[in-house]
Amino acid sequence: MRVLKTILILSFFFFLNQIFAQSDSLILNNGNVIIGEIKSMNKNVIVIETDYSDSDFKIEWDGIAEIYTERVFLVNLVGGRRVTGRITTESATTIRIKGEEDNEVVEKSSVIFLDEYGKDFLSNFYATIDVGFNLTKANNFTQFSVGATAGYLQEKWTLDMNFNDLHSTQDDVDPIARTGGGLQYRYLLPKKWFLFTGADLLSNTEQSLDLRTTGKLGAGYYPIKSNIMYWSFAIGATINNEDYTPPLDSSNVLSYEGYIGTEINLFNVNDFSLVSSVGVYPSFTQSGRTRVDYMINTKYDLPLDFYIGLNFTLNYDSQPVAVGKEVDYVFGATFGWDW
Repeated sequence: MRVLKTILILSFFFFLNQIFAQSDSLILNNGNVIIGEIKSMNKNVIVIETDYSDSDFKIEWDGIAEIYTERVFLVNLVGGRRVTGRITTESATTIRIKGEEDNEVVEKSSVIFLDEYGKDFLSNFYATIDVGFNLTKANNFTQFSVGATAGYLQEKWTLDMNFNDLHSTQDDVDPIARTGGGLQYRYLLPKKWFLFTGADLLSNTEQSLDLRTTGKLGAGYYPIKSNIMYWSFAIGATINNEDYTPPLDSSNVLSYEGYIGTEINLFNVNDFSLVSSVGVYPSFTQSGRTRVDYMINTKYDLPLDFYIGLNFTLNYDSQPVAVGKEVDYVFGATFGWDW
C-alpha cells in the first residue's frame, strides 16, 4: 500500500512538472485548457504550438477566457502603441502586461497583435496559394487561374507580396492572358501612421498591355486598426512605365502619377475574411488621364488550413491604347491553402 501511495505521489508531481514546464497556457471559454508555446496573435487568431499535436492550434482571440505566459511578447495595442512583456489575465475583460519597467492593465479587446520577442525568421512568415479552373463545352471554353500571397510581419514593419495569373481560350476568339503581382513594404509609425513603398506589375491582353511597372512611395493612416478590422488611407506618388502591343513611341511609355488609395481588411468573422482596396492614379504628365485599380477578395476557412474564395479585380484607364477597352475585369472562384 505504501509503495502504491509513493508511486501515485511521484506520478502526481511528474504530471505537475510536465504541465508547468510548458511556457504558456490558454483556458478557453468552454473550459478546455491548452498548454504549449504561443507563437503569435494576428487578425484575431492566436496560434499555439503543443507537444501533443503535429499541427499548431489556431483559436479566435475572443474564444479565450484566460491566458498566461512566461515568455516575453511584443504587444501592439489599438492606437498604435507597442509594449513588451509577459501576459497574464487580470479579469474577464482585461490582461496585465508585465514588462521590466512597465506593469499595466489593458483591455483584452485593445490587443491587435502579439509576437514572440526574439523568435526565429520563419515564424513571422505567412503564405497562401489558390487555384481555379472553368471548362465549358460550348465554344470549347477553358480558363485556368492561380494566385499566391506571402508576407513577413515584424514589430515596426510589414512586407507583403501577391501574384495572380489567368489564361483562357475558346473557339474563334483570341486567347486571353492576364498576369499581375505586387510587392509592398510598410514602416509603422506612432499614432497609426505609416510610410510605404513598393512596386506593381500588370500584363493584360485585353488592354494590349505587354507590361506595366508602377513604383510607389507615400504615407498613410489607419482610422481603424482593431482585432477584427484594419482600415487604411494612403497618398503618394508613382512612376509608371508601360509597354504595349504594338509598341508605342518612347515618349508615351514613361509617366508620373499621383496616388490616393484606401484598403479594408476584415478578418476571421466566423471563419470569413475580406480584403478590398481601391487606388486612383491621376497622371501628372499625361493630361486628362486617370487610372483606377479595384479589387475585392473574400475567403471562407475550411478544416486543415484549406479555404474557398471569391475574387474580383477591375482596372480602368481613361486613355487606353486599345480603343473601347477602358475597363477590364476578372471574376473568379478559387480553392486554396494557407500557411
